[in-house]
Order: sequence, then structure tokens, then C-alpha cells
Amino acid sequence: MKITWVGHACFLIDGREARILTDPFDEEVPYTFVESSVDIVTVSHAHFDHNAVHRVPGDHEVIDSVGDLDVSGVPVQGIASFHDDEGGARRGPNVLYRFVVEGIPIAHLGDLGSPLDSVQRAALEDVEILFAPVGGHFTIDAAQAAEIVRSLPNLRLVIPMHFKTERIDDWPIETVEPFEEMMDNVRRIGASTVEVTRESLPKQLEVWILDHA
Repeated sequence: MKITWVGHACFLIDGREARILTDPFDEEVPYTFVESSVDIVTVSHAHFDHNAVHRVPGDHEVIDSVGDLDVSGVPVQGIASFHDDEGGARRGPNVLYRFVVEGIPIAHLGDLGSPLDSVQRAALEDVEILFAPVGGHFTIDAAQAAEIVRSLPNLRLVIPMHFKTERIDDWPIETVEPFEEMMDNVRRIGASTVEVTRESLPKQLEVWILDHA
């Protein structure tokens, strides 16, 4: 499969079964948006920088809730969580998504705002590729993200997201560097797209920092 970091919490996952787009952002977020059609769009929560499904071209299935589905041959599990550490009192709910593409379990944490509880951790226990927010303020911060990474025993690849870049340098979130400094085996890829197969996954956990598209 090919994985492209579009920007913020938005990824394009192009697998044999389907093309998946996570958390599309609206025009206020100054990253370059996708122009090609997809099969599945996941929305972690109803905020402008994560739910702009109107921008996604073509016919597609939108998934924005908790539950188990099979869409275009891709098993998708939505897992309840919160956008803050006060049970959603400040920023509401957030959905974690676990899906399987080309036989690889993948998870997207959306705007997770608190540590994983035992139910969430059990649901993500077999995940091998993780998209994790690391910028803090609106989400978990670098230290909390690192703790989650260390708590998931089968992770092979972590791709950080939702951090400050030159495109959003006035946003009150941190850059990726604090998370980078807490982790071992970090690679700066120097591109927005990587290709991953079961055979090419790192044998031991690695963190890949992508450029935005």
C-alpha cells in the first residue's frame, strides 16, 4: 500500500482493497488537498479541520461513528474516545479507527485527548501501523503519545501527525521535535508518500516522519 500524509490528521491510504482518506480538513487549513477520488472517508470528530467531507471528490462511504463495518472489503472498527481529558466536557467525543489493509492492522487516533483506557488498548493491541497526534493542546502531547506507542505491543511503524509545521506556524500546537526526541529509531523520510508491504514493515518499531503533501 501507499501512505501519503496530506497534512494535519489527513492521510491517503491507497491499498489493494480500497483508497481510504482520514480526517479531511476544510479550506481554512492551508495544506494542499487531495484531488483524486477515494472509496472510504473516516471522520474522527465534527471539527472543521477533520470533517470536511464536502471537499472529497467522487462517490465514497463516510464513516463517522463507533461500530464495526466492512466497507469495500476493508474491516473498519470505530472505537469511542474523547477529544479531551475531561470525558468530552470541553471538546466532545472522538472516534479511534482501526482498519485492516492488505492484511496489516492500522489505527488512526484522530484528535485523541487522553491516554488509552483498557478497552481502547485491547481494541488496538494487534495494530502494526499507528497514526498518532503528537502536538498537544488540542490532543495528547508528545509524552502521552510516546506512552501510548510503548503500550501497544505489536507496533512496527508509527507516523506522527497533528503537529505544527510551517503551514500552520501560528497554531498553538507543538512541532514534531519533542516527540522525535523521546523515541528511538526515528527516520525523516523527506517525502509525503511511502510504500509499505507486509514484507517491508520494519522488524522493530520505527517512527517515520513524513513531509506534508
